[in-house]
Amino acid sequence: MPQTILVVDDDREIARLVRAYLEQAGFRASCANDGASALRAVRSERPDLLILDLMLPDRDGLDIARALRADPATSTIPIIMLTARVDDTDRIVGLELGADDYITKPFNPREVVARVRAVLRRASGPTTPAPRLQHGELTLDLDAHRAMVAGTEVELTPTEFDLLALLLRNPGHAFTRTELVEQGLGYAHAGLDRTVDSHIKNLRKKIERDPSAPPLIETVYGVGYRLR
Repeated sequence: MPQTILVVDDDREIARLVRAYLEQAGFRASCANDGASALRAVRSERPDLLILDLMLPDRDGLDIARALRADPATSTIPIIMLTARVDDTDRIVGLELGADDYITKPFNPREVVARVRAVLRRASGPTTPAPRLQHGELTLDLDAHRAMVAGTEVELTPTEFDLLALLLRNPGHAFTRTELVEQGLGYAHAGLDRTVDSHIKNLRKKIERDPSAPPLIETVYGVGYRLR
């Protein structure tokens, strides 16, 4: 069965264009043009991925993302944000809410398809059985795509999971932000390296006992991050 993508944008021409490119690439795609219909579609259709515009007529895209992440039934659906805003604040807030990627308008529809494929690859986990990664009380089951802290399961987005797996595979190694994007997320994009900070902030909230003084993921000033 083809994977399903829900495109949410109040600009119907943009939504139809993205849908056409996704369908040409072999996905099953549908569109919603406002927040209310987007929430209904997500909860009824359970798409494999959501492409979500930040600026919607009835409800901000950030509110939609917040609602989906707060609901256990939809909390792990990958989200790619679309934004025409030049201010980084909204993009960073979106990433901190758990968005897996962002794309700024205007964009090339082929890039959207490439980003969708990359995020879905991360969401599906490895294609062959993989061992668990262990570090103190933290365990990643790469085959089941599950994260545990002191025996309690923690919900991670696909992006958070892959970044954490890369750090766990290389304890003590200081990664630059660009290396975390290219090796952890699987592609390079100008400016995306700074969004790693938002993902690391989210990870610390979920796996660290004290996110303000994290004992696991250490900031290497002037470089990036490493696992202690």
